[in-house]
Amino acid sequence: MRRKVRVAIDGPAGAGKSTVARKLSERLGYLLLDTGALYRTVALAAQRGSIEWDDAERMKALAEDLVARRRLVIERGEGVGMRIHLDGDDVSMSIRSPEVSIGASRVSRIPAVRAALLDMQRREGLEGGVVLEGRDIGTVVFPDAEAKFFLTASTEIRARRRFDELAAQGTAASYETTLAEVESRDKADTERAVAPLKQAEDAIVVDSSNREVNDVVEEMARVVEERERG
Repeated sequence: MRRKVRVAIDGPAGAGKSTVARKLSERLGYLLLDTGALYRTVALAAQRGSIEWDDAERMKALAEDLVARRRLVIERGEGVGMRIHLDGDDVSMSIRSPEVSIGASRVSRIPAVRAALLDMQRREGLEGGVVLEGRDIGTVVFPDAEAKFFLTASTEIRARRRFDELAAQGTAASYETTLAEVESRDKADTERAVAPLKQAEDAIVVDSSNREVNDVVEEMARVVEERERG
């Protein structure tokens, strides 16, 4: 019998982590845990509570309260996906707005917020059979994950993907503005003092720039299946 392993997928915004992680989890029959969704939920909770995202003390108290009182809850959704509940409300779609995305980047820089969510993430992936995607999964959350990937793509392609995504949602935006936002997000993620975005030394780099999603997923699946066999 094959063992179930932990799969860590890190990489910059727009590299396709969410799509690849979802398809890979479906391909493997693993649970998908979108760790970025947790930070988005904290940002949304702060927004609803009129707390500034850069107010470290109040954000610390909020994040700890969300976890301690189980105000932030992860539930398995259809198939291998997950849904996020905040104070009893399903906010799985609400946390995907561009504004909340910016907030997630800012609150994730606060050490106390990351610490509050770290144990929650580790508990969810403790027994394996889970795909986790984010910025610091293979370096901080699960440095001992059995399969690690660093998924990337050129800045221009990542911006184009984000622009097309916003257009599909009916959100008005220009490509130039979207490109600038992607570049700004990259700078913030790589230069933050706590758990910056970086490739784990033992991660396999996968460039999705000019590749079909299914091709990328199959490459990763082959690696995971090899690790399952030990």
